[in-house]
Amino acid sequence: LYSVLSTPSSVSSGINAEYGDKVIQEVKKRKLISPVVTKFYKVTKGPGFSTTIQRPEADLTAEMLQDGSWKSKTFKDYNFAARGAPMTSGYLHPLLKVRAEYRRIFLDMGFSEMPTAQFVENGFWNFDALFQPQQHPARDAHDTFFISDPALTKEAKFPSDYLERVKTTHEKGGYGSTGYDYDWKVVEAQKNILRTHTTAVSARMLYKIAQQPEFKPVKMFSIDRVFRNETLDATHLAEFHQIEGVVADRNLNLGHLIGILHTFFKKLGIEKLKFKPAYNPYTEPSMEIFSYHEGLKKWVEIGNSGIFRPEMLLPMGLPADVNVIAWGLSLERPTMIKCGINNIRELIGPKVNLNMVQDFPICRVNKA
Repeated sequence: LYSVLSTPSSVSSGINAEYGDKVIQEVKKRKLISPVVTKFYKVTKGPGFSTTIQRPEADLTAEMLQDGSWKSKTFKDYNFAARGAPMTSGYLHPLLKVRAEYRRIFLDMGFSEMPTAQFVENGFWNFDALFQPQQHPARDAHDTFFISDPALTKEAKFPSDYLERVKTTHEKGGYGSTGYDYDWKVVEAQKNILRTHTTAVSARMLYKIAQQPEFKPVKMFSIDRVFRNETLDATHLAEFHQIEGVVADRNLNLGHLIGILHTFFKKLGIEKLKFKPAYNPYTEPSMEIFSYHEGLKKWVEIGNSGIFRPEMLLPMGLPADVNVIAWGLSLERPTMIKCGINNIRELIGPKVNLNMVQDFPICRVNKA
């Protein structure tokens, strides 16, 4: 120990081996020695040596190829694992995604789609052709949006013979009916409105089918917007989507209708259904369709259904033994049930959260 203290210059990297770790630790505690680390660096010119700083190029441009400057430039290495910048794009509304899935289900069930691009309809196809009387409350301004310009459809656009049969059925009856016993006016049928249901489309298509030389069974559907002068609340809007289904064949009955509705909603993942007897001017018997909403904890009406009356079908020219089962379903309410939304104004309208629209996943329902 004395020799170490008297001759500190003799302490070297081999001191540990000469004196042992115990001696070294003891000397460190007395602060008589301290380790010193010396690092040396040797700098030489490499192949990329330069006295100026050049930023590597990210892209090879056409100008570089033309003037040959690419030969003297350095380029960044491509990072193939890097994520690209997010692209700004539009997003499909949840209703459009659900609508596409509903449409696929109808097509899987063998239905064909009806054309529904005509939002403005006249009273004849929207009401009169459906055997709905002209004094019915649904035809008042507090339930229907009337068009001011043009306010009327020209009478020449209606099939004259069919128009006369509809008038006679309303006034005097026929086909086993006594009618409504009132003075039917063509001017009421001419009034232009925003269609209140897509059943107007179904009426046009059924009339077209009735004009064919030979009747063939059909299954048709439509999904589009309808308009009603409703009071806005958690489950009602003035503009909403209606799903319309029509099956025309011989000897159909209410059992066929209930079976199709159960099959359709089961494919949507909705199995809690119940039916309530109802009244419709153009269907008999008629049923309202309810589904249980887990969020609202109550049964919510999601549609209406029934069998079209003979007073509607026979004036069109359909055979007497042909029955037509039909139903109209809301698109918004099943979507609310499926997505757990309690207020319809959070799904469509000015109060919609755009983040909800962006984050809404692709619609995939539980297929049965």
